[in-house]
Amino acid sequence: MSTKTNPGNFFEDFRIGMKIIHATPRTITEGDVALYTALYGSRFAVQSSNAFAAAIGLPRAPLDDLLLFHLVFGKTVPDISLNAIANLGYASGRFHALAYPGDTIRTVSEVIGLKENSNGKTGTVYVRSVGTKQGGETVLEYVRWVMVRKQDPGAPPPEPVVPELPQAVPVADLIVPDALDLSGYDTDLAGSAYFWDDYEEGEKIDHVDAMTVEESDHMIATRLYQNTAKVHFNQHTEKDGRFGKRIVYGGHVISLARSFAFNGLANAFKIAAINGGRHVAPIFAGDTVYAWSQVLSKDALPGQTDLGALRLRLVAVKDQDCAAFPYRNQEGKYDPAVVLDFDYTVLIPRKR
Repeated sequence: MSTKTNPGNFFEDFRIGMKIIHATPRTITEGDVALYTALYGSRFAVQSSNAFAAAIGLPRAPLDDLLLFHLVFGKTVPDISLNAIANLGYASGRFHALAYPGDTIRTVSEVIGLKENSNGKTGTVYVRSVGTKQGGETVLEYVRWVMVRKQDPGAPPPEPVVPELPQAVPVADLIVPDALDLSGYDTDLAGSAYFWDDYEEGEKIDHVDAMTVEESDHMIATRLYQNTAKVHFNQHTEKDGRFGKRIVYGGHVISLARSFAFNGLANAFKIAAINGGRHVAPIFAGDTVYAWSQVLSKDALPGQTDLGALRLRLVAVKDQDCAAFPYRNQEGKYDPAVVLDFDYTVLIPRKR
């Protein structure tokens, strides 16, 4: 029997320090950008308008940061998470150079942690992935950890290594795009008059908008990123799985929630960091996603007088509006409606 097909890596196949060059570089097109907009309806002006982007010193509208994230992430799936049970979390994510249609993206990952779970059937794999574009310029780096099946439950466990990860990317390490000039920033066209100065630490924002996930939407989105994880596509096998049906790619929920965040944070046009994130619960076609945000901190940027940073908690909720800001109870347990807890930092203009 031929063994040319790739079964994916199981937990016992990973080693600390293992470096994986992921296949299939991806040249991003205007069509990719249009399809991403069609799926999520994101309205941030800098990523929507070449003219608006040019007015603030950029050559043209850059890629939405999360489209870039999903494309970099998607490259890793066949090698890291083809045999995964769940993607558990994110940390230490930093966006570097902007990416534009026509750029070609590739990804390399390094295994930085391994820990077998107590059941002896699965283990957690920690990887640092770096996305670069032609010429080798970094566009994104991040850490994620994922629960992966063992092929042989009797395989001896590795020495456990759990990397120490910061709670947040330090403000001094945030990267501001080159040549950014906010003197031409038009708040009418951007859709909001609220600047960095107008937000308060602890402030909560109900983004109001919502979207019901369709089976076709989440599968088209996942294919757009060339993410091959079986749990999102194969109803023939998933009918006998944990949930009896296909689950929605967790990144689909992140992008939905971020698009809703325009309503209340329209000037927060640039994601600078992914500090942490957790997919609290899966969602499925037919579920309706809502979102709310909380300002965790507001920070001045070194050497910047017209741009500030907001660290935000973005919470996505299913089948329940966010007027009451559902999150955790007094015991620290998540509200049953919460599906995503995402900690990220954005760049936003300051008042001139």
